[in-house]
Parts: sequence; C-alpha cells; structure tokens
Amino acid sequence: MKISVSSYSFGSYADSDKLGVIGIMDKAREMGFEGIELVEHPEFDDPAMLERIKEHSHNIGLPIIALDVGADFTKNDCSSTDEEIARVKKLVDLASYLDIPLMRHDVCYGNFTKKFGTGFEDVLPVITKACREVADYAEKRGVRTMFENHGYFIQDAYRVEKLINTVAHPNFGYLIDLGNFMCSDEDATAATGLLARYAVHAHAKDFHFKSGTLENPGEGWFPTRSGNYLRGAIIGHGDAKIGQSVRRLKESGYDGYVTIEFEGLEDNLKGIALGLENLKKYISD
Repeated sequence: MKISVSSYSFGSYADSDKLGVIGIMDKAREMGFEGIELVEHPEFDDPAMLERIKEHSHNIGLPIIALDVGADFTKNDCSSTDEEIARVKKLVDLASYLDIPLMRHDVCYGNFTKKFGTGFEDVLPVITKACREVADYAEKRGVRTMFENHGYFIQDAYRVEKLINTVAHPNFGYLIDLGNFMCSDEDATAATGLLARYAVHAHAKDFHFKSGTLENPGEGWFPTRSGNYLRGAIIGHGDAKIGQSVRRLKESGYDGYVTIEFEGLEDNLKGIALGLENLKKYISD
C-alpha cells in the first residue's frame, strides 16, 4: 500500500492566503507522502492555476491520485437529477484535465422533507441511473468514478454493498472510508470486513466517541445518526480501530493508496504528521 493525504486534511492551511494548493502539495511531499488527493477548491476556478497545479504535480513527483467532489442526485426531491448529473460531468472533465485517474462523487445526502417514498429503496433507482451515466461519461475521459460511505444516508455497510452491486458498472468503484461507518453507528471494523473486497480506494479517518447518554460535549463534536457524539481524531488516537481495519484491507488483497483524512481539533500539520507515523506502522505490521 502507498500513503497519500487529502488536501482536506490541511484545513485552513489550504486557503489561498496561506499555503494554497501548491503550498500543501509541497508540504505533503516534504512530509513523505506518495500522493495527494484534492477536494474542490476556489483556486480551481482559475485556468492558469489549474495548469500550475498540473505541472507542479509532475515537477515534484507527487501524483494527484483522486479528486473528491460533492453531489446529491436526489436534490431532496429527485426533481433536479439531470442538472446534477451535468454538473458532475463537468467535474469529470476537470479530473481528466488534471490527469487524475479517480474521482469520488457523493450520491445522496437524504435530507428529505416528506416522509413517504424517499427511503433508500425508493431512491436507489434514481441514484443508480445517475451513477451509471456519470461512470459511462467518465470512462470515455479516462477517469474512474467512485463513491464512499459518506453523508448519513449511504454510510451503512448494507446500503453501500447494495449500491455497488446495483450499479454494477465496471468504471464505478467504491472508496472505503475506515472511520465514516461510525457516523451511522456501525462498528467500523465489522463494516470494513464486509466491504474491503470492493474497495478501489481507501481513506483512513479516526474519531473520538462519546455515548449519546452523556451530555453534549460541545464545540468540535457532531452527532451520529442515532445521537451519539463524534470528534475528529489523529489516526490511532481515536476509537475507529484503524489498525485492525487496515489489516482487513491487506487481507482482502487491497494494495492501492490509503489517504489520510484528518479533521481533528489539533493543528492540522501536527495531526497529519502523527497520523502518518501511526498509519505507516499499521501498514507495515
């Protein structure tokens, strides 16, 4: 396995008035990462900056391994699916231009305002059609699309596996996030054991956990779907049992990149560095 880092992990360091995208690429290379994963960024609106990012990746020997973008093909009521597909296709064009081989797009956030007809099984055909259409388009552009267990609505292992096997498109894959299962109150290692064989890419993310029977811990914590509390953690410091999940990935035959996603309260550079050391140990064990 190779270790990469998401630009998301750098937090405000990625802002244009600080390191910016070019600066965090240099920092990632300096820290010893073998690749970088980019999330959507305001600097992408500047064609000249896009060219700089593309050239800089080649110049410093740090491949951009994936592009992560948001998407919701249901748009709360499934009335704007075609517009969202068109928008995501433009982001495929961006990934293709930057020579990025993988693009993660979300599929649905599930914040529905009506009660009936909007369960997972109800919207699955809408999501499936959209994922296939985008995957078809991306295949012609040399980009493989993927989704991850992200956004509450499709974080459960059952729903993830169902979507993978319903879309069933050779250019559509699964990005396994080793921590995000906790957001839907699943045991992360059990979910990883089920889904590791489907993974075409992986994120390492850790969380601190507090039971919902306790008082709200306050700033920095957010609720799980059933009302427990999570806070981003340095990899190895939290409760996601990343080391065990990495072993499951290895046993499944996965040998791609594992990208660090850090969202803790600690200084981003320190959090990334400490997490990197722990992830190296887990992979080498």
